[in-house]
Amino acid sequence: MRVLRRTLGARRRRRVRIPRSALVLLACLPGLAAVLVLALCANGIGRRATAAVRPPVATRPAAAPHTAAKPHIVPRSAWLDALSRHAQPPPRYDDKVVAVFVHHTDSPNGYDCADAPRIIRYLYAGQTGVRDWDDIGYNFLVDHCGTIYEGRAGGVDRAVTGAHTQGFNHRTAGIAAIGTFTSGMAVPRAMTEAIAALAAWKLGLADVDPRGKARLVSSNSLSRYTSGTTAVLPALAGHRDGYMTSCPGAALSARLPEVREVAARLQGR
Repeated sequence: MRVLRRTLGARRRRRVRIPRSALVLLACLPGLAAVLVLALCANGIGRRATAAVRPPVATRPAAAPHTAAKPHIVPRSAWLDALSRHAQPPPRYDDKVVAVFVHHTDSPNGYDCADAPRIIRYLYAGQTGVRDWDDIGYNFLVDHCGTIYEGRAGGVDRAVTGAHTQGFNHRTAGIAAIGTFTSGMAVPRAMTEAIAALAAWKLGLADVDPRGKARLVSSNSLSRYTSGTTAVLPALAGHRDGYMTSCPGAALSARLPEVREVAARLQGR
């Protein structure tokens, strides 16, 4: 009796509910066909009931920003003393730097690198005196030994609004190579490597690829683009890309593709 009950209980537990549509079909079929349909129907329902649940797809982590190490930068105090300093308003800032413009200072090349602070002080005096600017226009200056100097005040880590590329001073940084680099002039490798390192770090703060493009809005119709025009320029550009000039000279301009590649590698791209 107990064996019979166990058997009946097991059968009850294995009982399969057949859809109403299947029961109607069974009523219309002969005996053997009905048995086959019943077996197929029960088998299909069982498979759907025991189907494995797929685990959720893991989300991909956000890509890490492409940054570069900050190069050594000599502070303003190394070239600007109290006797040379002019009174000036507080620095102005943008939200970030999305492009850099490379310049040359159009000054003599045959200098000793120890004289670079004196040369920068001379440039500062010319721009704040003769031109009546509030400060030196370049954010950074690089000598032919590869030494990088802080130019315009406001903090090298911040997006200081410069005065280096008329029409495109916002959201950009100006890097000036000390010397003249017109056609036929030698461009020291130490200088281009320093420019690449500086650009890689500065653009990396906003995860900008030095080989890419930047969308900049012109603020002055004296540039190559009328005021209000959105221009698509190289993220690592020459001064002449945004303004009617030969700066930074044909020799240095020819090296910019190489500088972009080096800067990109320094960012890990």
